[in-house]
Amino acid sequence: MASRLLHRLRHALASEGPGEAAAGPEAEQFPETSELEDDDAEGLSSRLSGTLSFTSAEDDEDDEDEDDEEAGPDSPSPGDRTPGEGPERCPPPDGQRGSQFLAPELDFWKKSQYTLVSRQLLFEVTSANVVKDPPSKYVLYTLAVMGPGPPDRQPAQISRRYSDFERLHRNLQRQFRGPMAAISFPRKRLRRNFTAETIARRSRAFEQFLGHLQAVPELRHAPDLQDFFVLPELQRAQSLTCTGLYREALALWANAWQLQTQLDAPSGPDRPLLTLAGLAVCHQELEDPVEARACCEKALQLLGEKSPHSFLAPFLEAHVRLSWRLGLDKRHSEARLQALQEAGLTPTPPPSLKELLIKEVLG
Repeated sequence: MASRLLHRLRHALASEGPGEAAAGPEAEQFPETSELEDDDAEGLSSRLSGTLSFTSAEDDEDDEDEDDEEAGPDSPSPGDRTPGEGPERCPPPDGQRGSQFLAPELDFWKKSQYTLVSRQLLFEVTSANVVKDPPSKYVLYTLAVMGPGPPDRQPAQISRRYSDFERLHRNLQRQFRGPMAAISFPRKRLRRNFTAETIARRSRAFEQFLGHLQAVPELRHAPDLQDFFVLPELQRAQSLTCTGLYREALALWANAWQLQTQLDAPSGPDRPLLTLAGLAVCHQELEDPVEARACCEKALQLLGEKSPHSFLAPFLEAHVRLSWRLGLDKRHSEARLQALQEAGLTPTPPPSLKELLIKEVLG
């Protein structure tokens, strides 16, 4: 998947404009793929310099669109829900559209009135599942998040529903009226929410929506955007770790770490440290002391020689214990830990990394 996404990016960057992307039989096979390209006939340049719209003329017929796709009250987030009936798998949205999904975004970057950064992330909806969780029914979109790195590197993944995207859009609109004036959002619908066409059109809209947010520096570093990408994974990973489901938690911690690395923006003052603590605990419980120690070393590098942090002593204690187990040098960590204890900056013994994970409030 990673190599395919990189190939699509290179192909799109080599093209001369969005005009080439709009042609071909794919637009007929997948009507949603021409959702933005169809606006060329109505003046693409003026639209891109004003408001970006992810709705086509067909959507405008639905004047009564007011509700989300849910049939009942707002249900828990995907990480916390207890599914009723299993999700119904939908065909891959836009699976064959090739590199054309990047063309409108490249044109937007050239013509935007805002100062943009060179976007390094690719977003692709790889699956969209209809989830029946009585009394609710909604579509869960799984996106691959691909950043710079080796071509064989697997993308990070997130799964979000329409209401998650809508909440992000609403929060950003409230805080950043200027930049957000150039970015619209797919409207709610009262009907046809679960058709393949609607799901595919929304999948394409969400890809472009996140791409445009990442391209504007003011939005790219917004805490709400960082929360959208990372917070649900961290909360679920924390819950699984605290209940002893270490293997399941390990995959979520690793995915959260990859997301934070690719986003290249602060996702909260302690979240990288919390993620490394989760990785270290899970590796240790799964009898992998080498990886657990490596996570502790990364955390100690992040902490540096700064004033004592609540995570410092627990990471030092874990590093000393794991180094002793592996027969590796532990003198530096021992000396630092002893200095903290003698200065009364941490109890003896210090709290464990797992205790910190249990007490940490994520929100």
